[in-house]
Amino acid sequence: MTTIRVLLADDQALLRSAFRVLVDSEPDMEVVGEASDGAEAVRLAKEERADVVLMDIRMPGTDGLAATRMISEDPFLARVRVVILTTFEVDDYVVQSLRAGASGFLGKGSEPEELLSAIRIAAAGEALLSPVATKGLIARFLAQGDLDEDRDPARAERLEALTVREREVLVQVAGGHSNDEIAERLEVSPLTVKTHVNRAMAKLGARDRAQLVVIAYESGLVRPRVE
Repeated sequence: MTTIRVLLADDQALLRSAFRVLVDSEPDMEVVGEASDGAEAVRLAKEERADVVLMDIRMPGTDGLAATRMISEDPFLARVRVVILTTFEVDDYVVQSLRAGASGFLGKGSEPEELLSAIRIAAAGEALLSPVATKGLIARFLAQGDLDEDRDPARAERLEALTVREREVLVQVAGGHSNDEIAERLEVSPLTVKTHVNRAMAKLGARDRAQLVVIAYESGLVRPRVE
């Protein structure tokens, strides 16, 4: 069994202690370090070879947003996945975190099993949305502000490298659908969907599915719907 190496980054020692007890109780994961600010989190992610960082957004000094960006931009940390922990799930910083390279987010009030599941999902390279969030939550966050200003022409051009089927799959991924759901919608096998997703990630330079979602919206391939 491969052990998932988890780093805890939160300025509240009591929360870190509670998370440590929970994570260390699982046979397939262990806490390899604790950080009280973003700069320390980045340093420990390197030193301890963390697989997943549970990152609080609001910390003194270097906050979680800046730390997430530093981790995602460091080639040495390319395999590190960041899960943002936030008190309020409808948070202006969440979309910024996704753009900065986070694999997803989770509310601090989530159940223990949800937190453990989040760690496993992130470690597997999947996009993570809070269990209480709707599939269109990322779309609503990305709908904030001026869409034309947010659109990235460079990313739009990179979409030209995708095949028609890869674009179709990317649209479905942006809708928050799983591989099995996409396979049913497109009438192909889940393995075929997984292959298309991996190829799209490689061509677009995406770290995981969460980044594919962001690229789909920022490139203009998918337009957010605000209800």
